[in-house]
Amino acid sequence: MATPASADLCFLTANDLARRIRTKEISCQEVMTAHLAQIERINPQVNAIVTFLSERALEHARAADEALAKGSDFGPLHGLPIAHKDLVLTKGIRTTLGSPIFKDFVPEQDEIIVERLRAAGAITIGKTNTPEFGAGSQTFNEVFGETLNPYDLTKTCGGSSGGAAVALACGMIPIADGSDLGGSLRNPASFCNVVGFRPSPGRVPTWPHRVGWFPLPVEGPMARTVKDVALLLSVMAGPDPRTPIAISESGERFRQPLERDFKNVRLAWSPDLGGLPVDPRVTAAIHAQRQTFLSLGCEMEEATPDFSDADEVFRVWRAWYFDLALGDLLPTHRHLMKDTVIWNIEEGTKLTGPQIGRAEKKRTELYHRVRQFLERYEFLILPVSQVPPFDVKQRYITEINGVQMSTYLDWMRSCYFISVTGLPAISVPCGFTPEGLPIGVQIVGRHHDDWGVLQLAYAFEQATGFWRQRPAITS
Repeated sequence: MATPASADLCFLTANDLARRIRTKEISCQEVMTAHLAQIERINPQVNAIVTFLSERALEHARAADEALAKGSDFGPLHGLPIAHKDLVLTKGIRTTLGSPIFKDFVPEQDEIIVERLRAAGAITIGKTNTPEFGAGSQTFNEVFGETLNPYDLTKTCGGSSGGAAVALACGMIPIADGSDLGGSLRNPASFCNVVGFRPSPGRVPTWPHRVGWFPLPVEGPMARTVKDVALLLSVMAGPDPRTPIAISESGERFRQPLERDFKNVRLAWSPDLGGLPVDPRVTAAIHAQRQTFLSLGCEMEEATPDFSDADEVFRVWRAWYFDLALGDLLPTHRHLMKDTVIWNIEEGTKLTGPQIGRAEKKRTELYHRVRQFLERYEFLILPVSQVPPFDVKQRYITEINGVQMSTYLDWMRSCYFISVTGLPAISVPCGFTPEGLPIGVQIVGRHHDDWGVLQLAYAFEQATGFWRQRPAITS
């Protein structure tokens, strides 16, 4: 059982833990033991960690301490516990993708991010829950069941990096990886009062990958603070020849101080992205923080880019991706797939060349409209999710403010409209509903300006401090 002292250790920032390990104020074994105890205490209530490697993690922590004693340092994440999303390939560790098809699958290789995190000294403690094949912003599957929101165990944690967000919120890990196609780093961060960053495509190289040139799905960092997200990104980012769209810039920049003067920086304030239905509780929480951006010295105007055709572009690209990535499984494993995955694959098989070509043309036009918009404004501020956390038994939102949602994707437009632009975007804690449910604000930056997004998110976080409010179940 975790003691009060060890539980407090679990809520130190990753940067603070890393510093204390380097200076030998605490050992890697102490850090690991505290987090493993927190997992044993809290995880049965929320089901965030679905594969748990306690003995292996302790062995690696002992080895990390021995390395420090000899004067060796594995890297900036030396001794920090991490859990990998159950979509991420981990050599020798079960990786189910949330699917009964892969419930016993043990990969023979690591993904690039796992290689890099391990090389930087992070210690794997297990895998975090995700919906089947990462489809949908609600974390449930037939292999492990539902992951619950720690702020209200009757509510969803979002998805698809839901297990990661919950594990962070509950102090079970200080850092986590995730992935984002239509909002899967940002949505669960918003629902769980943590930080999720969708970097620019290519910022974090992805391999193995069946469609290496595809820019819609990205991998990225999650943590409880922006500074910790930047630390994790500094390790994840950087070129790799196995990823053809990889950005050549090193990740080391993201370990620099995030402070910046935002006086006279122009922000576009978009409460509904040009007419999307948004739950009034979300609107109220975000409007309450408008003054925070003004207090930072920013200049704000209510404005929205022209997102015409963003919906068509996303749906075509998503369907095409599902067919490319999963289409081979459908003929033989259809009976083991959930209906929304089947639907997305079949939508992909129906696509014609002219449809894909038209979507690509419209995506290019959209990129340039938003690019020109952001020549006037340096950042776009908007909701992460159009609704707060909802009943975990409801598989997806079917109506917002009286507006019917025709598919399981519709309620995620505030995230996936941004995905198709290829711009960096972050979810930062922004407040709570009257019921105590977390709400995040989304900050979107210019092309490849991941650094600027992190700087504004950091300034906002420092001015508000919402990240400090822990779930009651952790007390």
